[in-house]
Amino acid sequence: MELKDAIALVQNKGINTNNSATWADLGCGGGLFTAALASLLPANSTIYAVDRAPVKLQNNDFPAGVKVQPMRLDFVANELPFQDLDGILMANSLHYVSDQPGFIRKLSRHLKEDGCFLICEYDTDSANRWVPYPLSYHTLLRLFHKVGYTTIERLHEHPSIYGRANIYSVRVSR
Repeated sequence: MELKDAIALVQNKGINTNNSATWADLGCGGGLFTAALASLLPANSTIYAVDRAPVKLQNNDFPAGVKVQPMRLDFVANELPFQDLDGILMANSLHYVSDQPGFIRKLSRHLKEDGCFLICEYDTDSANRWVPYPLSYHTLLRLFHKVGYTTIERLHEHPSIYGRANIYSVRVSR
């Protein structure tokens, strides 16, 4: 996926572009979606780019004034070392979590009252070794409703290069 495609997938009117914001990108990998999110945030914003592997951001050309803080951390097993997030981005990483309801509850404690989740996932419920706990759009709806989230906005979708299912994006808030 190209950066322009990642930007198109996560772009939404719920991202505050007027005031600085603090986000976490959990499971950032090489930082493609970190860069996409950074391109949408105003100056003086911060993104914690978190992965359990050493974080090696492929795109270091982030917009001026947006601080990207790489952080090696197993975000499933450990508590996050930050609070009061405006948002949590999880692009193709929630499907690695076995206890998804418990995990969402845990993450919710780190969001501001009006904070949101921005999720990108494959629209399938068929597991494989790369997607062990898949979340089709309908499964994701049930998951977030189960843990008390009522506003789930389907944003965009993009064909997967793996051909199995499209990648969809959603914005979730209370």
